[in-house]
Amino acid sequence: MLRWRHCCTIGLLVLFAGCGETVESEDPAARADAARLDVMFSAQTRVWQDTRRAELVAPDGWLSLIGLHRIELKSHFIGSGQTAGIRLSMGPEKLGLLQSDNGAYAFTPERGVAVTLDGAPVRGRVLLQTDTSASPSVLGFDDGKDTLTIIERGGSAFVRARHEEAPTRRRFTGLEYWSTTRDWQVDAEFVPAASGATLPIANILGMVEDTPTPGSVAFERDGKRYTLQALEGGDGSLFLIFADRTSGHGSYSAGRYLDAPAPGADGRLQIDFNRAYNPPCAFTAFATCPLPPEGNRLDLAIPAGEKTYIPATTV
Repeated sequence: MLRWRHCCTIGLLVLFAGCGETVESEDPAARADAARLDVMFSAQTRVWQDTRRAELVAPDGWLSLIGLHRIELKSHFIGSGQTAGIRLSMGPEKLGLLQSDNGAYAFTPERGVAVTLDGAPVRGRVLLQTDTSASPSVLGFDDGKDTLTIIERGGSAFVRARHEEAPTRRRFTGLEYWSTTRDWQVDAEFVPAASGATLPIANILGMVEDTPTPGSVAFERDGKRYTLQALEGGDGSLFLIFADRTSGHGSYSAGRYLDAPAPGADGRLQIDFNRAYNPPCAFTAFATCPLPPEGNRLDLAIPAGEKTYIPATTV
């Protein structure tokens, strides 16, 4: 399965009980209670937003990406020099030699270049594990500021490069959100899929992979029923990729992501569109974002959650 969550792994915060639509009442006590709930809800959402930002701008966050290079040959010299087969935008001119053989990968550092593998110094040729492994390998160099990993997508392998001083990270302009409202935390029903069911999920590179789906999530809005097909999250949670009428008109044109809690025993859950967030490809050209499946393009405007990211203007 695609590793959506290292894509973007944000923990679900526990929501207070009784969240729903704002109570409208002439009773001053009821209005006061509703106002307190709104304040609590906004505060909890703000904590989530702060966590979201912290993970995005972390040294190994999505903003640190500086390259995505397809592995096409059995041997590639890697470095920032002009003669490198895989040319990095940052780092030493000659980093080392990457070799591949039927899905197995090995790296030999250039003499005199300090390289680490998962934090330990590399003295010679080492084997590398891709992101499909339980323990993906991380090559570090440039005093630990730069890292390389190997990822697999749609039957192809790529070298992914990160650097703490990536332009996208240094020039990050911040995140913008629609106003937080409990009206966009909606009750939903989980409908399980048949055992072994999959969805064809396309990514931003044009690749399509059949991906396991646990089922779909249905909710109502203004008397109309909408359904979102779900992917597997962690610990029974659900991962939703969707587009709506705000896509390209306030929110990111390719769609947004939403983490949803595991359904209860009765199949009920709440989905909070205030926590809808942009995929990594909204911030960098070096991501491999999965896109909304056909059924997840809603004929509904959802003015909640994260808005389109506007990068800094380069001079």
